[in-house]
Amino acid sequence: MKLLVQPDDGVRLLVEGINNATRSIEILVFRFDQRELERALASAVTRGVSVRALIAHTNRAGEENLRKLELRLLAAGVTVTRTADDLERYHGKLMLLDRRELYILAFNWTHMDIDHSRSFGVITRSPALVKEAARLFEADTERQPYEPDPGSLVVSPVNARRLLAEFLKGSKKRLIVYDPKVSDPAMIGLLDERCRAGVEIQVLGRMTQKISGVAVRRLAPIRLHTRTMVRDGSLAFVGSQSLRAVELDARREVGVIFRDPKAVARLVETFDADWAQAKQAAQETEGEAPVAKVARKVAKLVAKDLPQVAPVLNGAVKEIVGNAIDVELNPEEVEAVVKGAVKEAVKEVVRDMVREVVEGDAGIDQ
Repeated sequence: MKLLVQPDDGVRLLVEGINNATRSIEILVFRFDQRELERALASAVTRGVSVRALIAHTNRAGEENLRKLELRLLAAGVTVTRTADDLERYHGKLMLLDRRELYILAFNWTHMDIDHSRSFGVITRSPALVKEAARLFEADTERQPYEPDPGSLVVSPVNARRLLAEFLKGSKKRLIVYDPKVSDPAMIGLLDERCRAGVEIQVLGRMTQKISGVAVRRLAPIRLHTRTMVRDGSLAFVGSQSLRAVELDARREVGVIFRDPKAVARLVETFDADWAQAKQAAQETEGEAPVAKVARKVAKLVAKDLPQVAPVLNGAVKEIVGNAIDVELNPEEVEAVVKGAVKEAVKEVVRDMVREVVEGDAGIDQ
């Protein structure tokens, strides 16, 4: 088993895995804008590898980007299927290579998640886990009911609540948690019970209910996009489901619980470093006015949701000017006009982001 730590590990291992596939690649997609990975999938098709993509029927950004991705993949020779719409979201992230190697990820196939966020993934060749992931992929592709084998993958909504509750109940000494939003009442109750039993509990992320004795910090300066826990330094969970009701009971989420000493040790080491950084960041912003905190977070969210500026400007100029070589553009005039246009375009986005931050939903992958 191998642990992926983002943004440290980047796309290299993902691309290498795709490039090494010889027979088949099966990938479950919720968000995807990483063109290097997309090119690797297309290249695999040219090598004669069977590439199948199961794409979520929707996400918070709507269907437009998913449908554009679908068309690009189809053009590259990938077999594309949409998930059903019977669940609120199909939010899992996994990849199967040659039905021998399984990637279970907490992050999407995006620049933001891979390059700018703390997240994790697991690579395993466990025959049992590979077989179970293949069963899940086929069931969701064929839109058939899925019944997991006992003690295998953590899959919402079929067994995640039970398995993650058991995970929490088994903690004896220390429990560390990365979670954008812990809000499920039953899970919060279990955390309270373990805290009262003397378990040291640390949460990087957010909890909607304060528990005396449970230490909670906001991850900073890096963005948080993972659902990960380690129990007593020996047992870990990595997956796509937070401890909140919708992700446990109403969406397709996929995770895994494992006991690999090297991988678990790296998780603990990363958490401890992030915990220390979060403490330092909190001290630096202590006493900062609430408005300033909101403004800073809104700026980050706007930057996240806006497309990369250079390709957009390049495309706009080409569309307007075309192939003409005698069009004269005053740089200062262009700069002034662009600034004004961007300012107006961003206003509406900022309003939405302010509401999102104030209502406490920021950082949740919809």
